[in-house]
Amino acid sequence: MPRSWLAMTMTATMLASTAIAHAQAPVAPPAAQAARIDRIQVNGNQRIEAETIRSYLSLRQGDPADPSLIDESLKTLYGTGLFADVALRVEGNTLVVDVVENPVINRIDFEGNRRLEDSDLEKEVLLRPRTVYTRTRVAQDVERLQEVYRRNGRYAARIDPKIIQLDQNRVDLIFEIEEGPRTEVRKISFTGNDRFSDSALRDVVLTTEARWYNFFTSNDTYDPDRLNYDRELLRRFYLKNGYADFVVQSAVAELAPEGEEFYVTFVVEEGERYKLGKVDVQTTLPGLDTATLEDVVETESDDWYDATKVDRTVEALTTEVTNRGYPFVRVQPSVTKDRETHVINITYNIDEGPRNFIERIEVNGNARTLDEVIRREFRVAEGDPFNAERIRTSRDRVRNLDYFDKVEVTTEPGSDPDKTVVKVDVEEKSTGEISFGVGYSTGSGPLGDVGIRERNLLGRGQDLRLGFTISGDEQLIDLSFTEPYFLNRDVAAGFDVFRREIDREDESGYVQKTTGGALRADYWLTPSLRHGLKYTLRNDEVTDVSKDASRYIREQEGQRLSSIVSQTFTYDKRDSKVDPRDGYLLRLTQDLAGLGGDAKYARHRADAAWYYPITDDVVGMVSGQVGYILGLGEDIPINDRFFLGGDSLRGFATAGVGPRDVKAGDALGGNFLYSGTVEVGFPLGLPDDYDVRGRVFSDFGSVTELDDSGPEIRDVNSIRASVGVGLTWISPFGPIRLDAAQAVLKEDFDDTEVFRFSFGTRF
Repeated sequence: MPRSWLAMTMTATMLASTAIAHAQAPVAPPAAQAARIDRIQVNGNQRIEAETIRSYLSLRQGDPADPSLIDESLKTLYGTGLFADVALRVEGNTLVVDVVENPVINRIDFEGNRRLEDSDLEKEVLLRPRTVYTRTRVAQDVERLQEVYRRNGRYAARIDPKIIQLDQNRVDLIFEIEEGPRTEVRKISFTGNDRFSDSALRDVVLTTEARWYNFFTSNDTYDPDRLNYDRELLRRFYLKNGYADFVVQSAVAELAPEGEEFYVTFVVEEGERYKLGKVDVQTTLPGLDTATLEDVVETESDDWYDATKVDRTVEALTTEVTNRGYPFVRVQPSVTKDRETHVINITYNIDEGPRNFIERIEVNGNARTLDEVIRREFRVAEGDPFNAERIRTSRDRVRNLDYFDKVEVTTEPGSDPDKTVVKVDVEEKSTGEISFGVGYSTGSGPLGDVGIRERNLLGRGQDLRLGFTISGDEQLIDLSFTEPYFLNRDVAAGFDVFRREIDREDESGYVQKTTGGALRADYWLTPSLRHGLKYTLRNDEVTDVSKDASRYIREQEGQRLSSIVSQTFTYDKRDSKVDPRDGYLLRLTQDLAGLGGDAKYARHRADAAWYYPITDDVVGMVSGQVGYILGLGEDIPINDRFFLGGDSLRGFATAGVGPRDVKAGDALGGNFLYSGTVEVGFPLGLPDDYDVRGRVFSDFGSVTELDDSGPEIRDVNSIRASVGVGLTWISPFGPIRLDAAQAVLKEDFDDTEVFRFSFGTRF
């Protein structure tokens, strides 16, 4: 038999044997099938329905008991925050869900908090009564409360949450608080400062070192936001003084181990001080002569570089060029540094900005104040060219209304690329006032006043005030009303009704009673010049004349009706009306009496004041006034004459200067007045938070030209003068003012005084 057949026969035999063996081997059973869930049983639930719990599961009746779905269901139930514990298990064909519900909060209370009210803490926690208690949420609320105490300078505060178990799975949540002491800034240090001392830089930053006398300020507590602001204050200070490369490398606050004190360290790199080299103004605007803009530029060659002057110059150039008829203007300063010679060259490039128009002005947040009250303060209108400077001015005018806690003006793209929407968002504040005042003055004695005022009547911007004043020498009741935009025009119109009684027994031996009213209106002629008109009708009564009073006073006894027309021009270029540090004020007032009534005269008075910043904190002031009253066919009534002394001429008593009946000792007043003051105000080295300033001054002036004459009357037109020192403290109890002055030029019949003191407060 051939070998090939033999091989084939053997192969066939082996295959047949293998097939028989497989046929005779037992067959393995299939893999075990997962149990099918026929029932889902929920145990332990008290408030939550079983069906609600089943709805959170990833398994349903009839599904196989898949371990991955059971695990997913467990995580979902925990994620609801409703349960303190959850367990899932399979028993036969039943899925058993065991839950322990989180309790419900019955009430939340705070214990141990003395510095912060419960209402302030309640605003911070997210948990509320009738919500589910969870340890995670409690921990989050503890962290929020600790942050509140950190913001209030108490980093050592400890907060321990406790629960009191109640029936029906309810709990009371108590936050036990240990407030701890204020975490003060013990030391402020600077590293890298060679040009300015540590003490000089401490005066720049807002944060202060803790001192025993800092009981009116919180700036000596650590505040990370304040520290970031301090970095910016340092940067501005150095840039203002020419250090254009200045950098604050770090500001680190280290907490002492006991947790009660911080040590703050600023690491600075001052760099070199730069002077200004070439200062130039260039423009691409046709017809604009840059030479005429030189007066607007504050930066000058050879001066030390001052970034604040650069910013002010950009604003001034923008305003000036816009006012010259170029509505689309952009001013960009180009600054080049020469690091070898330490010189900075500045070129102010004036170009035409993108053409853009105001599509609309939207006002939001004014629930009570009418839209028109806000819109009429805007120096731009819908459809006008977009002008950033006028919009900033408009924003400031709205803020100056003092009707709002917040005024934000933002811009958004309009319906077309060349249109802009101006959005004005305001947050209203209370404009009604009920005030009570107490005080004391050496001129008027103890005084008190009560005032009721609404500065935004019915949301229309109208001002209504009713006031009462009672002092040792004066009683006053007055009612005033002002409509700031009379007949929808930029004219402030209003009226006054008053009743005043002034005791002048000490100065002139009589009591003056005045009853009357006035109509007034004023308006802007230019952005700095305002004109006012006023008509006053009043009845003056001189009464209770002393038996030993001057015969010139006794002749004034009785009643007189005065009908007075007045006008006032005021030109105001001061940087602030409340605390001026720079600029000047000019005022001219003219009164004409005689259009009816008994009094007939023409009175003129001019006032001027000039403020000049000698340094950042030292301010010089020069002021003066001159007045003259001319009788029209008759003598001037005593209540219309000029008097000088007291606050108007320190070193002399009230009405202590001028014509006097030397026999009776009564001041008679005069028809011609002039006076002036030279004063320098300066800080006293105390922290800025105290707001205490000192001053040195010299007052001078005189009153003369009495209509009457006689042997007992002394009327000398010589100049009187005084020199003195004083201080003003804006205390928590109100402004306190103390002056000590010595008369250096006087007449023997003048009435002098050395000290003058006043304080007052409102609450």
